Amino acid sequence: MGIVNVTPDSFSDGGHYDRSDAALAHARSLVEQGADILDVGGESTRPGATPVSAEEEWRRIEPVLRAVMGWNVPVSVDTRRTAVMAQALALGVDIINDVQALQDEGALALLAAQSRTGVCLMHMRGQPSSMQAHTTYEDDVVKAVAAWLAQRAQAVRSAGIGAERILLDPGIGFAKTAEQNLALLKRQRELSALDYPLLVGWSRKSTLGLVTGRPAAERAAASVAAALLAAQGGAAVLRVHDVAQTVDALRVWRAVEAGAVPST
Repeated sequence: MGIVNVTPDSFSDGGHYDRSDAALAHARSLVEQGADILDVGGESTRPGATPVSAEEEWRRIEPVLRAVMGWNVPVSVDTRRTAVMAQALALGVDIINDVQALQDEGALALLAAQSRTGVCLMHMRGQPSSMQAHTTYEDDVVKAVAAWLAQRAQAVRSAGIGAERILLDPGIGFAKTAEQNLALLKRQRELSALDYPLLVGWSRKSTLGLVTGRPAAERAAASVAAALLAAQGGAAVLRVHDVAQTVDALRVWRAVEAGAVPST
């Protein structure tokens, strides 16, 4: 899943692709590098981010979505607002990727009325602006995240959304310390045991900066390492900035597992 942030303030590439032409050129490049899904977002959800209105969020992403919907590539929309979801669904997007797991008013009913759209439910506490004040867990973080995701998935299914449409995301960096993020990666198989596909996003996250001492723009190698570990831990979807490097790493891993060089 290649990241297309149409935002001025995302933690890694904010302002790089906030014009529609730049975002579309970037999206095309990600597809050429091997992205299987494009994830388009118009609001930064980095720690401490300032919320934007649904109108502004839609203004940012609408022209990009209208263009990429004609590329025959699955398209995901990274949004937590029902109003934005509704407009994206009207264009025919394939996945709603929601950091608040369809908890906005009307979101569940909206998605239940769809017959095929995938939904990604992410674990987060509080709001992006305040989530890092909510990193204390009564249970250990892996068990707490697993329990919350299981409960939320059941609520979504009870609303009428089929299990085959659901992805789960542990929310790396969202209301978690660096040590908690690392624990989620080390014990990711415990989340896979929930029997839903996992979407995992480690790309350029601050935990990787703490481990390597590198700023966000220099975390490609660390991001690829984390993505490969996530894939080995059962992740079905890897949400990344550095698509070409991640694709190469996965090809090497798969070749080793298969014991053969793939045919070209």
